Amino acid sequence: YDFGMRAVKSVLVMAGALRRKDAKTPEDVVLIRAMRDSNVPKFLEHDLPLFMGIINDLFPGIDIPNIDYGNLQVAIENQLRLANFQIVPKFITKIIQLLETIQVRHGIMLVGLTGTGKTTVGKVLAKALGQLEQEGSDDFYHKKVQMSRLNPKSVTMAELYGSFNLVTNEWTDGLIAEIIRKAVNDETDNKKWVVFDGPVDALWIENMNTVLDDNKT
Repeated sequence: YDFGMRAVKSVLVMAGALRRKDAKTPEDVVLIRAMRDSNVPKFLEHDLPLFMGIINDLFPGIDIPNIDYGNLQVAIENQLRLANFQIVPKFITKIIQLLETIQVRHGIMLVGLTGTGKTTVGKVLAKALGQLEQEGSDDFYHKKVQMSRLNPKSVTMAELYGSFNLVTNEWTDGLIAEIIRKAVNDETDNKKWVVFDGPVDALWIENMNTVLDDNKT
């Protein structure tokens, strides 16, 4: 697990958002919620009791109320029904956790075994956010999602990132540059997600480090 400055920044960003949303909430409750909501999604199941134990030791006697996700959960359940999926509470929790992570990070990885629902989590969340916008929600994150999906292992590194021709001194853009440029030029309020749906290995993900860093360089 990463508990460096990047993780600390995520906690502070979420704490700030929670504080602005409800200024009357006690600061210790805000901080606990921020630490929980920004870290729990990345923990394995057997590590959760240890993490919650640490939280209880740091903030003894503090009762954290359960969050009512209201219209978001209703929209997620509706999209699951439309896709003929079962309404499984743990699966809905994972979808909500994805949105909470999106709110504090601009680069996210969904990892897991084949067939565990990684692709479905993203698709259902995107459709639920679009539904909420149609229903008149004014939340910043409740917008229609334009999803650009590609398999990074289906093309070469030059085709994915671009390449420089040493003979002609010409640069040729890759798929990522084309997709990002198209998203930037789109002036609508729609959210743009670039989804790399495929196996993760050092050959292509290593080059994404600087892009996914907070410097965005």
